[in-house]
Amino acid sequence: MVPEAPSFTTSSEREVWELLREQLGDDDLLISGQRISARDKDHEIDICVAFADAGIVVVEVKGGQVWYDDGWWIDRRGREDRIDPITQAREAQYALRGWLDRDPRWGSRSGLRWGHALVLPHTKIAEDFGTPDAQRWQVAGRDDMDGLADFLRRVVTGQTNNKRMLTLDDVDALREALAGRGLPQRDLIGFAAERDDEVERLSAEQAVILRAARLLNRVEVRGGAGSGKTWLAVEQARRLSREGKRVALTCYSRGLAAWLERRVATLPRRERPAYVGTFHNLGVEWGAPTGSEDDSHFWEVELPTRMVDLGREQPEGRLYDALVIDEAQDFADLWWPAALAALKDEETGGLFVCTDEGQRVFSRYGGPPPGLVPLVLDQNLRNTRQIAESFSTLAPIRMRLGTANGPDVTFVECPTTDALDVAEDHVDWMLDAGWRPEDLALLTTGSRSAEQRLRQEAGADAYWSTFWDHEQVFYGHVLGFKGLERPAVILALNETTISERSKERLYVGLSRARDQLLVVGDPDFVAEVGGPAVLRHLRGG
Repeated sequence: MVPEAPSFTTSSEREVWELLREQLGDDDLLISGQRISARDKDHEIDICVAFADAGIVVVEVKGGQVWYDDGWWIDRRGREDRIDPITQAREAQYALRGWLDRDPRWGSRSGLRWGHALVLPHTKIAEDFGTPDAQRWQVAGRDDMDGLADFLRRVVTGQTNNKRMLTLDDVDALREALAGRGLPQRDLIGFAAERDDEVERLSAEQAVILRAARLLNRVEVRGGAGSGKTWLAVEQARRLSREGKRVALTCYSRGLAAWLERRVATLPRRERPAYVGTFHNLGVEWGAPTGSEDDSHFWEVELPTRMVDLGREQPEGRLYDALVIDEAQDFADLWWPAALAALKDEETGGLFVCTDEGQRVFSRYGGPPPGLVPLVLDQNLRNTRQIAESFSTLAPIRMRLGTANGPDVTFVECPTTDALDVAEDHVDWMLDAGWRPEDLALLTTGSRSAEQRLRQEAGADAYWSTFWDHEQVFYGHVLGFKGLERPAVILALNETTISERSKERLYVGLSRARDQLLVVGDPDFVAEVGGPAVLRHLRGG
């Protein structure tokens, strides 16, 4: 039904609508009160029925007593008025057809069966009725109400022409077209900018948690995706720096570190932390060697172990009064001694960490040192309600959803092996919808895209510089995109094998889009990894 709960001008229209609601099949489409604006005049369709295996019938409804005497007449409380209901129905039909032919989502669906009809729920129609503009099979009276849906269906099935019958695909296209096209580009971008301001404002309100914790020296902020943890990490580092403390703001991910550096660069100089960057680069600044990008043992074990000794060899002036660590669930147990070695006092130095256990996407285990006071963020600030609902059951804690509405999540179903190709095919679709290249990211959960691998050949710094390139769509992987976001995201679920961290990768991927999300993948994969609730939300239910 379009709309689901319509309002009616007359009780007769409501009566006819309720009858059809009960009589139509599950695949049929019932439309009411649809206005069509044309250059010559505006049209309003009382009722329109799209039969999934027949055709489209536009219906004019007239209550009260109606009769034909050299034209159509109606009794309006004792006053006889001339009417022209057949012309109304016919013109409304052609207005709808013309409007659909101009809509790109309707496409070239010519040659369909169309018809128009008049329904008079309170008037008896003789079986031999007929006028120059309407035959008995086009006019339903009160004796036809019990089988009204079948009566209207015969308006199109009884045609003796070569027009084709409607299909379920045609019905879906009609419903989509009637939903209206998206906002023009400037409005879509304006919506995103307005949302950006709103997210910033709501994140700032979270600073109350910092005021409450100002006397606490060691804190763990726990929260789900989109709860404002990264904003709080920067704000805490800013406040501590303003107090004159030497602060290190760090994380594991290079992409997030690059974002933190740019964010901090906008602060007044006296409020900037002394160090902003990755945890491993901190060791390089102390004199540790840089290993090969492909040597995971070096980064996971050798460098953190070496950093413990290097930290203790540093003069006090190069150490820190406080550490602020974002996405701290990425840290292995072996890394924490190295992190604490960066403090002037490992026992009493400030330690402020942000964690989300649901985003523990790497195959390493660890937890922050004991004694941290836990503070919980339980409201999603970043994502529209439609996006937040898609991953709400994957969050480690129950999150309160925001009130911002946006486009429904789009789920393009295909085999896992085709997910990346199909996702790349939809980049232009998102750009045509009004997003700029700088607003859009294509993320994978399995193998990296060819475009990402090509950009990474120039080195990590050059690759991450494309994140801020206004002329390019960003291509990345969910593992490197934690803590980051884009107004619009295409997520390719291209993991060919389910692993112990597949659920976490799905959670991260679904939560990266702020305003619009398109997911491409196998529904069976989603159901197995994320559960039936996630699949239901992706499918719009």
